[in-house]
Amino acid sequence: MAIADVEIQSNIQPGMKITEDELMRLPKDGRRWELVEGRLKEVPTNWRHDEIGGIIVALLMAHSRGLGSVTTGQAGFRMKNRNIRVPDVSFTRRERIPGGGPAPETFGDAAPDLCVEIISPSESPEDIAGKMREYFTSGAEQVWHVFPETQQVIVFTSPTEAQTFNGDDILNAGEMLPGFSYRVAEFFSWE
Repeated sequence: MAIADVEIQSNIQPGMKITEDELMRLPKDGRRWELVEGRLKEVPTNWRHDEIGGIIVALLMAHSRGLGSVTTGQAGFRMKNRNIRVPDVSFTRRERIPGGGPAPETFGDAAPDLCVEIISPSESPEDIAGKMREYFTSGAEQVWHVFPETQQVIVFTSPTEAQTFNGDDILNAGEMLPGFSYRVAEFFSWE
């Protein structure tokens, strides 16, 4: 391990300036990071947050086989403005993966087709809206904001067009994932 690697890994702090290469070499210690304007930004998460992400991944996987790649909050994607964003869950169509797959071992070079963000109370509305705009500017077709506290999902099809889904409302992913059609309540419980 290089001396620079040891220094980065022992002094990791939100806001520190690092490169994409250094971001790739951060330790896998359970913390999630994005690179925003060249600086580390820690992405909030918790057990409930991760459980909801797992449910959504399972539902997406049932309809994505052969169509593309589902990621679970560890894959970074390079936005047009060079920020590295890490959606909590995502789906990228196979034709948008270089060479049709397998997925690259580095960052994706565009936003996934579907970006799912499980919103934590600590996230500011400005940060949430800014990240959503980056996703759309970088090629996303849909962005879902999932709110655990209210058990609500807001589906954006552009930065200014959205529909809110609750409880027994049926959410589908349209032509992107044929057959994906679930009650919103199913996103929040394994039962």
